[in-house]
Amino acid sequence: MRIEVICTGDEVLTGKVVNTNFSTISQKLGDAGLSVAWETTVGDERESLRLAFSLAAGRADAVIVNGGLGPTVDDLSQEMAASAAGVPLELNEAWLARMETFFRLRSRVMPANNRKQAMLPAGAEVLDNPIGTACGFALDIGKARFLFTPGVPRELRRMLDEQIIPRLLQRQGSATLIRLKRFHSFGIGESRADQLLAGVEALAGDGSVKLGFRAHYPQLETKLTVTGADEAQIRSRLGPVEAEVRRRLGHFILCEDDQTLEEHLLEMLESRQATLALAETVTGGQIAARLANRPAARRILCRAVVALEPAHLAAATGLDAKAVPGAADWPDAAVAAESLRTLAGSSHALAVLVRMDEGPDRIDFGGDIAIGMATPEGRFSRTARLVGGRDWLRLGAMEMALDALRRQLCALPLDEQTDFEKTVR
Repeated sequence: MRIEVICTGDEVLTGKVVNTNFSTISQKLGDAGLSVAWETTVGDERESLRLAFSLAAGRADAVIVNGGLGPTVDDLSQEMAASAAGVPLELNEAWLARMETFFRLRSRVMPANNRKQAMLPAGAEVLDNPIGTACGFALDIGKARFLFTPGVPRELRRMLDEQIIPRLLQRQGSATLIRLKRFHSFGIGESRADQLLAGVEALAGDGSVKLGFRAHYPQLETKLTVTGADEAQIRSRLGPVEAEVRRRLGHFILCEDDQTLEEHLLEMLESRQATLALAETVTGGQIAARLANRPAARRILCRAVVALEPAHLAAATGLDAKAVPGAADWPDAAVAAESLRTLAGSSHALAVLVRMDEGPDRIDFGGDIAIGMATPEGRFSRTARLVGGRDWLRLGAMEMALDALRRQLCALPLDEQTDFEKTVR
């Protein structure tokens, strides 16, 4: 099946949003065994939209149109869809009632212009949007089935999973089930993972398992897409491949499927009835932020210290001032963690100390990272050097610190070198 994606509306004014939505659609369709043949970007202009819809209707079997479903005069997707299909716009009373309820539950009066969002092409199929005011809709234009979605990224993601992909799979006419298995890792790049997993697909024996990667530094996502006639066949095909991926990627696997590293860490800490204190430099408190928005963090994260200068870090972690004799000197990370653990009364403490290079940001800009941990079993430490610019260093330091805590909790080696680090100066 040939699929085209058209991004329109306000989203084309911001390349970042367009690229994000294109990427989201392509990734989610790819995970379901579908592929995008064309990607088109078009602005809020009637003739441009009419031409884009006409071209897509002539070459694609299905077209996903993203954006242009808002309440303002420059949101034209409904109008131009009706024009291209040769049908009038009609008020969808059911969706109008949904919108009025949406505003009433938020103690607001629905603005009059929102009524426009309930004007749909006659005969269109409504695609539910449970978290926004713009419903999606589907209708045939020429030989292609057009599926319209709002441009808000979180609404788009929800509708792809619940509305768009199931309809595309049904339209494709395949009774085959498709399942996706994901592994999230830190420390190995895409090319190394590809080498480590060479030939792993052949373990399924019949080409029913497809291996893929999605790199989003500092993590790498390894994907196994498997097809089968039923759940039992999928499990039998996936089982040996899944086990081999775990064996070959080994300690670098952080978590699997929808679980995040933060959730995994908090689950392990909670299972031990443990509490955690953090001290971070340069990262600006982002390690604490990654943990703090999880419900379990209220029971586990008992203190978070953010500092930029050695003296401030020493004071905040309860170290004696003598531990920091010079303004340019940092305390030992493991010592800082142990002092913080005592001060906070926590069972575990993690200290992440980063000394950045001097000068402007550049491709060879880097820094030295010292990670210290204190637990009931003792002190542990890890050092590394990363280069690649300030943002690269900051992201790498956060991930390396959380990974070090994971490894300590799982009794895994702390000194396995990653593909991203250099020798400490």
